[in-house]
Amino acid sequence: MAEKKLKISSKKYRGESAVVSVRLPVELVSTLDEIAAQTGRTRNEIMQTCIEFAVDNLEIEG
Repeated sequence: MAEKKLKISSKKYRGESAVVSVRLPVELVSTLDEIAAQTGRTRNEIMQTCIEFAVDNLEIEG
């Protein structure tokens, strides 16, 4: 499989949403905050973009 890169664009989510709580390692949250600061996006936008990318590119083995 070719290596895929996640590119962050100026996309805003529109539509219904739900609040979800998740526990993340402190180091991962720090990394997300750095990415948010570099891109001018919120942590929430970065997390949503990453999750959408992961779901769209997920392969289930078995």
